[in-house]
Formats: sequence, C-alpha cells, structure tokens
Amino acid sequence: MANRDYVKRGRGNSGKKTTSKKSPSRKPWRSGLLAVLLVGTFGYGLYTLSNDPEPPQPVLKQAKPKPKKILPAPPEEKWDYVESLPNREIEVTAKEQVVSEIPYIMQCGAYTNAAQAEARKLDIAFQGINSKIRKKEGSKWYRVVLGPYKFKRDAERDKHKLQRAKIEPCAIWKDSQ
Repeated sequence: MANRDYVKRGRGNSGKKTTSKKSPSRKPWRSGLLAVLLVGTFGYGLYTLSNDPEPPQPVLKQAKPKPKKILPAPPEEKWDYVESLPNREIEVTAKEQVVSEIPYIMQCGAYTNAAQAEARKLDIAFQGINSKIRKKEGSKWYRVVLGPYKFKRDAERDKHKLQRAKIEPCAIWKDSQ
C-alpha cells in the first residue's frame, strides 16, 4: 500500500460531484416591516398617553374653622452665667513636675552595620531632631540614641513626631551609661 500525503493535497472530493443547493432566500423586508410596525405602535401608545386629559380634582368640603387657642407668651428666663463668667476666676494648682536625677534617652534602632545606623540618623535629622550613634566597647552594635531628656514628656513628644514620620520603633528609658 502506498503512502499518501493528504496534507499537501488537502481534502479532496471522493470523486462525487456535489451540487450546491441554494438556501431559500430570506426576505429581509419582512423583518424590517415588522420592526417599523412595532416602533410605530410604541410611539402611538406614548402619544396617546401624553394627551390623556387630567382627571378632575375632587371637591373638598371646607370644615368650619375651629377657634384658635391663644398660647401664653413663653416665660422670660434670665441666665446669670453670661454676666458672672467673665468676673469669675478659677484657681488651678498644677502638680510639681518631678525632675529625675537620671535623664531619659530614646533609642531608635540598633544596627551591626555603621552605614545603616548613619542612614537612620539621617532620617531622624530630616525631622529636625539631633541624634547620636553610640558603640560600646567590645560590642558590635551601633545604637542610634536621642537625648538626654530631663522630662519623659519631652522624649514622648519627639517619639510621636518620629512615629508620624514612620520612623519606628523607638524606646524610651533612663540612661544608665
């Protein structure tokens, strides 16, 4: 049996002649006429609805007017705080702030690489806060430290400023240097 290459030849007829039958031609004018009729009917319906007369308004019977009750005038109130507040003095006693003998410091990072510590110090400097890099003898850690602060409140204020600039985490503690 001989091999045939069907790809090169393509599909061929099996020797039979085919007669192409024409499909029955559709008449497009029928569908067009149907569409025009539907649109016309819809338009006519809208036209008749818009010309529909308004229904007559029902006649309401008028009721006898009721005698109005006369309300007494509201009482006039006199508030005395308007006059008394400007003359009043309030004494406030503030707590004495305790100044600690040991100052507070804030650490905002500890790095084994000096370049990372310098980068953190630069980020803090952009916020207008001074910082230092400390390295203890025999340690491989570079600590970025702010302070010393007399009051913890000052350290908290700087910590919140750094948090708003997304420089975190920072820890506050008493300096034991």
